[in-house]
Amino acid sequence: MKTLTVLQLMSALATATANAQTMNFDDTKAGELPATWTGTKTGKGEPKWAVVADPTAPSKPNVLKQSGEADYPVAFKNTSLKDGFVEVKFKPVAGKEDQAGGVVWRVKDANNYYLARANALEDNVRIYHFVNGKRTQFKGVNVKAAPDQWHTLRVEFSGSSSKVFFDGKHLFDAEDATLKDAGKVGVWTKADSVTLFDDFSYGAK
Repeated sequence: MKTLTVLQLMSALATATANAQTMNFDDTKAGELPATWTGTKTGKGEPKWAVVADPTAPSKPNVLKQSGEADYPVAFKNTSLKDGFVEVKFKPVAGKEDQAGGVVWRVKDANNYYLARANALEDNVRIYHFVNGKRTQFKGVNVKAAPDQWHTLRVEFSGSSSKVFFDGKHLFDAEDATLKDAGKVGVWTKADSVTLFDDFSYGAK
């Protein structure tokens, strides 16, 4: 029975690994976006999403960089995921108004999605939903999010439940049933944030 339990565990881990996909942006030409991604924004402004080389990249040589200014710059991958996880490594580089980095999921379009984000100027991690471009927070905690350092943000989501992790630590669980359908996954910044992203991964539950 013990051997069977171990085999079952190994099988579950193998399945989870098989379902996961990771992008490190190294196969994309500098100055462009991956072919399956859309770089846009919620609200007004001019975001600038592009793959660039960065010597500090966790997976060298490239990262995805947002260096424009908009209400809420957002970039997402053309996929469909209802229950699962999304994770990214991000580095807040600059910004006088904000230094934010986040992940989005169940993205219908640039105005409708879930968001979990960290802010290096506010030292907090919060979770929101966007509906018709309006942002509503439904949970958050204060936690140190140092600027100019790489951090990891992960959300596991199923039904109306979400688990938020920051730098490998489980911060909080949240409940919200606003967005129920499968959608795209991606990354997010705010205002004048200059943020780098690498090792973006996602998978079905």
